[in-house]
Amino acid sequence: MNPFELMKNLKNFEGKMQDMKAELATIKATGSSGGNMVQVTLSGQFELLDIKLDPICVDNRDVPMLQDLIKAAHHSAVEKVMEEIKQKSTSMMGINIPGL
Repeated sequence: MNPFELMKNLKNFEGKMQDMKAELATIKATGSSGGNMVQVTLSGQFELLDIKLDPICVDNRDVPMLQDLIKAAHHSAVEKVMEEIKQKSTSMMGINIPGL
């Protein structure tokens, strides 16, 4: 393979990675649990942006249930962010990132 062509391809890949990084900043995904009683919104970098709790699920006698609902909503949001990243990386770069 021609080393100059390899360098050109590497620069193209670096550009695509920068585009992908910028695209990740625009991703927002909301996961929910308990029939939408708990909603968690994450960014494309998995930063927690928002938590919404339906007042009906806030019972000080059953804090463990609320904790489980928050964990389940967070897990749901993480799965949605990962799926969005997978779709965007496949469409922008033409590659499938293993593990996502």
